[in-house]
Amino acid sequence: MPQHITIDFVSDISCPWCAVGLSALNQALEKVKPEITATLRFQPFELNPKMGPGGQDIAEHLTQKYRSTPAQQAQIRDTIRERGASVGFTFNQGGRGRIYNTFNAHRLLHWAGEEHADQQPLLKMALLNACHRDSQVMDDTAVLLQAVEAAGLDVKRAQAILAGHEFSDAVREREAFYMNAGIHSVPAVVINQQHLVSGGQPAAVYEQVIRELAAG
Repeated sequence: MPQHITIDFVSDISCPWCAVGLSALNQALEKVKPEITATLRFQPFELNPKMGPGGQDIAEHLTQKYRSTPAQQAQIRDTIRERGASVGFTFNQGGRGRIYNTFNAHRLLHWAGEEHADQQPLLKMALLNACHRDSQVMDDTAVLLQAVEAAGLDVKRAQAILAGHEFSDAVREREAFYMNAGIHSVPAVVINQQHLVSGGQPAAVYEQVIRELAAG
């Protein structure tokens, strides 16, 4: 009889390692089928919750936040790009240029998870592609609605959500829950609400953990 697990993927749209980790996790989930099936849920985490409208130059931001040099940043981008390619995720060759506030993206993801759970993963990937592959302006309503449309969700409903404050409190509650649980960096993969795998791991690592947990 197939084993079923739940996976809460705690992450931020602006996190490149989250794109790598999710792509690797999806590969792992394909490998364990059909003996193991999973419900995958996306939970919010904001790397830059105080980021203002229009965002910030990415090099400036990384220098301020991590005290990294341009050479170090270029090396990390190359590493991430290679890791992404190994799991089928494409990063923009020229980088992102700017980093943006992602709170509205999280509100849309929460809505999808509540009302259209099967399409939440499609929206997540559409948003990650818009950010990291296409270098889009991730606090722009039109960009967010394009991702909604790509995921096959109701654009007018999403437009109404973005025009107001719907799901704002719910997103903040979920963020607080995971922060209080000790998660301070992403991606964080929480399996069966008990077991944590931190960081953008290779598919083989996720597969091994999933098989071990499913076996009890």
